[in-house]
Amino acid sequence: MKVLRKLLFPFSILYGIIVLLRNKLYDWGVKKSVSFSVPVICVGNLSVGGTGKSPMIEYLIRLIKDEHQLATLSRGYKRESKGFYVLTGNEKGSYVGDEPLQFKRKFPEVKVAVDEQRVRGIQHLLELPQKPEIVLLDDAFQHRKVTPKHSILLTTYDQLYVNDLMLPAGNLREPKSGAKRADIIVVTKCPSNIEEQQMLKMKKKLRALPHQQIYFSKIKYSDTVLNIDNDSIKSRELPYFTLVTGIANPQQLKNHLESLNLKFQHLNFSDHYNFKEKDILKIKESSLVITTEKDFMRLKSQLENKKLYYLPIEVEFINNASNFDSSIKRWVNV
Repeated sequence: MKVLRKLLFPFSILYGIIVLLRNKLYDWGVKKSVSFSVPVICVGNLSVGGTGKSPMIEYLIRLIKDEHQLATLSRGYKRESKGFYVLTGNEKGSYVGDEPLQFKRKFPEVKVAVDEQRVRGIQHLLELPQKPEIVLLDDAFQHRKVTPKHSILLTTYDQLYVNDLMLPAGNLREPKSGAKRADIIVVTKCPSNIEEQQMLKMKKKLRALPHQQIYFSKIKYSDTVLNIDNDSIKSRELPYFTLVTGIANPQQLKNHLESLNLKFQHLNFSDHYNFKEKDILKIKESSLVITTEKDFMRLKSQLENKKLYYLPIEVEFINNASNFDSSIKRWVNV
């Protein structure tokens, strides 16, 4: 792997220069970026792969939704539909994207929309009869055509962006200097037993600017798994099952299930994988299937309700959660 990275490094330099120039054109005002009258909060990352954007969007929804008219806008990665679309919650995950459908099913009172063109998507949201007072942009840190009011940048505990390289040698979608656009940096997927000294070391590595705050969070797994009818099984009481994942990095989930002394086989697919007929036939061989909430959105129409369950997760801040919440509420109440 190290040899391959060395071979690809020149291409990373070239790609980095191209992206850096693009960002500079936006910074200098040569390329147009649009601001909006309502607070737009962007949640994203610098790298490819899962940093926990969906759980963070859900955290923000729970924090804001009772006091403000709220909307989320996603690209709807790998969806079959095109253009602007407002979800009802009855769609297939393949049609609108698994994460947007997950948001709508969990928070039916919130407007959830998809549009590959974020500027157009926000404009259409603001033309609705009940227009949102706040828009949450999912995975849009590199989408410079929108100037968000505030940005939250996520980076994982085991792969900080400061330790990474540009694509294709590494996983960065843009140079590390792009982090300066963030108001808040959250180190996600931390171990539960992370020590204060470790967090201090990471803060030094991240070198936050004066306007930036750094927080640390972990994944909180539910004690139960659920099916589409909200029937539940205690996680610790699960018999032998098949774990199906189509996420960027399933290792932490596997570690959690193994820590409960559970026995299972793992069918691992690529991130946002669109399951084929042969995959479904393979999965159907199992009497019990456990999956992620995101994958559940794509599988629920293809497997029996009593056979398919998902494990809910949430973001939990390790320290200063009240400070994070206060910052967000200040943003939306201005």
